[in-house]
Amino acid sequence: MRLVTTPGASPDELYDDFEAWVGEQGLALYPHQEEAVLALLAGDHVVLGTPTGSGKSLVATAAHHLALAGGRRSFYTAPIKALVSEKFFALCAVFGADRVGMLTGDAAVNPEAPVIACTAEVLANIALREGRQADVGLVVMDEFHFYAEPDRGWAWQVPLLELTDAQFLLMSATLGDVTDLADDLTRRTGREVTALTDAPRPVPLSFSWSLDPLDETLEELVTTGQGPVYVVHFTQAAAAEHATALQRRGAFGKEPRARREQRAALIAGFRFGPGFGRTLGTLVRAGIGVHHAGMLPKYRRLVETLAQAGLLRVICGTDTLGVGINVPIRTVLFTALAKFDGSRQRILRTREFLQIAGRAGRAGFDTAGYVVVQAPEHVIDNERAKAKAEAKNAANPKKRSKAQLKKPPEGAVVWTEQTFDKLVAGTPEPLPSRMKVDNALIVNVLAREEDAFPVLRRLLMDNHEPRRQQLRLARRAVRLVRSLVRSGVVVRLEEPDAHGRRYVLTVELPDDFALNQPLAHFALAALDLLDPEQPTYPLDVVSVVEAVLEPPRQVLWAQQHAARGEAIAEMKADGVDYDERMARIEDITWPRPLAELLEGAYDVYRQTHPWLREDALDPKSVVREMWEQGMGFTDVIGRYGLARSEGLLLRYLTDAYRTLRQTVPEAHRSEALEEVVDWLGETIRQTDSSLLDEWEALSHPEDGSPEAGAAPPTRPLSQQRALVVMVRNAMFGRVLLCARDDLDGLARVEAENATRTDPPREVAMNRRAWDEALEHYYADHDRIETGGDARGPAYFWLGEEERGPQPGGAEDVEVRLRRVRQTLADPAGDRDWVLDSVVDLDATDEVGEPVLLTSALHRLDG
Repeated sequence: MRLVTTPGASPDELYDDFEAWVGEQGLALYPHQEEAVLALLAGDHVVLGTPTGSGKSLVATAAHHLALAGGRRSFYTAPIKALVSEKFFALCAVFGADRVGMLTGDAAVNPEAPVIACTAEVLANIALREGRQADVGLVVMDEFHFYAEPDRGWAWQVPLLELTDAQFLLMSATLGDVTDLADDLTRRTGREVTALTDAPRPVPLSFSWSLDPLDETLEELVTTGQGPVYVVHFTQAAAAEHATALQRRGAFGKEPRARREQRAALIAGFRFGPGFGRTLGTLVRAGIGVHHAGMLPKYRRLVETLAQAGLLRVICGTDTLGVGINVPIRTVLFTALAKFDGSRQRILRTREFLQIAGRAGRAGFDTAGYVVVQAPEHVIDNERAKAKAEAKNAANPKKRSKAQLKKPPEGAVVWTEQTFDKLVAGTPEPLPSRMKVDNALIVNVLAREEDAFPVLRRLLMDNHEPRRQQLRLARRAVRLVRSLVRSGVVVRLEEPDAHGRRYVLTVELPDDFALNQPLAHFALAALDLLDPEQPTYPLDVVSVVEAVLEPPRQVLWAQQHAARGEAIAEMKADGVDYDERMARIEDITWPRPLAELLEGAYDVYRQTHPWLREDALDPKSVVREMWEQGMGFTDVIGRYGLARSEGLLLRYLTDAYRTLRQTVPEAHRSEALEEVVDWLGETIRQTDSSLLDEWEALSHPEDGSPEAGAAPPTRPLSQQRALVVMVRNAMFGRVLLCARDDLDGLARVEAENATRTDPPREVAMNRRAWDEALEHYYADHDRIETGGDARGPAYFWLGEEERGPQPGGAEDVEVRLRRVRQTLADPAGDRDWVLDSVVDLDATDEVGEPVLLTSALHRLDG
């Protein structure tokens, strides 16, 4: 429902309008919300450190409302792009799409709007570039505890230092003591700060320490009505494995029939893909969910939707629950109080514990929330052993029995009940300052039309850091400026210019400097180095784009692991000794096409663009390898064992697709490249269209966001133009396997496709059949050509749709199908061997990838 904002309205009128709008939503303001809105009306900054579920978002809406009425431009910032996008659509619904814009680095929608949703880094770079001249009247900083993040915290601090004319609303459930921060903000801006950090939770929490085994604790919580329970694991693997174990042993007994039917109705029609999708489908049908960042977005949204409807008893997830995840739950169950933070195993900080625990208890649903923490396994076992020994001693006092106590696993970080009590009673640690200086910061400030040195002095010597660190930052800034002068990017003037500047840039920064993909401009320059006459040109364009994208590390490590495994097998077969093998594989990494060309060009480019990180360029081949090897999404997941990283792969492919669509100029586009882009887009849509739907919805925000939790609409792949390309790629993937004489790979591909049909079909080409057919082929020819035109249209034929018997199935069952023939390119050019397959169109539409069943590899005259 729209919130009508009247320009020039009095404070009383604005408050009354807002309160009436809140009432129309069926809500009433809590006292702390009233106090926050009144403080904003009075012109104060507000620090809102109230608990999760206490209505901070409603106060943020009031802030934007007040800014609009006063003719001020307001910004909402969040730490992750998904939250920014979600808030963008929410603001559009409240204020109208014409008044709301978004800036995330990937997307710019209505960027001149009076209300902007953006990432923290976007606003920080605006503050650096424009200072107090920036058109920023009010800033809402959500999840403000990210101020303490080591690598990103600077982006939450810089606006506080530079946007001294703006009014701030800083929000987080776990802020800690903000006295120094509030005093500093008042000193810089002259505005008072109203800090609201002690509001009661709308749903009170109770905490308990459990000495029962994990699944017994869980059973008791579920059967006593304390579900849904979110079980916090600290790895994605542990979450998925625990959920699967619960389902297999039929935990929690049978649910009421009505609930099972309601859940089945909600799931009906949802496409669960191969691999983890099938596992999740089995789990949610049993009332058990899994939730972590590595899942496809459509799966996470399904779990959230089922949880919101009260149709899941347990959700096994990771600690990402603490960052704006929309999963309403009654109980949070911690499996541990220690986590690996990327460098070491450590006990959770109070802020981390409270951030996760605060998700328990659903406002409007629950009257209480519950937080349960498991003791370490060895402690639980020891308590049971001691109880057993005590029982024996009580029964037979003359024969004393002593419990055999276990020690914690070697190297384990152990938490105790005292640890638990300390975390429950504790307050979040004070937010440490994370200010930094780099070339990008300096260049942004030098781009201002004012003397940069007073600005840099203020940023580096009057920030929130202790004095010693301020001096260290200043010394680093001096070194960086001298380097910029030596490189010729900055020049020192003999006399100050009209703006009082002594040092000026010799290069013109792009308007989107530091806001969008930092290497996008390098990619445009690198495209000019490619040779359009080369047959690999379209894929070389793809490789340039891939080199500037954020690397999907788990995918790259899996590629490297596979490449090293293959190399070791070859070296073993060649008799290379162990030490030599180990030395050689150190040079083997993931595929890096055009690495030498691009890295050389990047070194030259950085001489005039020194603000770019030395290691920012990262040549890689994910999209290109999929195309060249004829792999679909499921093939990549299966080949590299990435079932827990499907979401990561999807995000990377989506980024590649968007960049290919948006960044590559017309001069570098071709029909062959468009074919690759269309194939990639359809691959993404058939896997999970959520991210593309959201991206495309940004073009028409007035229509609202894609329905939260809804299954992405299914496009019948059999009716899409990209099907031809997908089938051709899949067929050529088989040709490559034949060329490598990879009988296991060929048999595996056929078996996987046979299981995707309904019912599963018999495999015509098993390992033995492939072996015999290839033996006959190699009797005629000494190799299979895979270069040049071997994958071109002259070697490929795809028939029209027809109805025919199930391939490998019952003769009396007809299905929709298309026949395929792939001619093998032989050295003599005879073209006398072909690969015949059938595309099962019904199964293809069901799984979203071509389901191909090979019938024969044979000589045409045979």
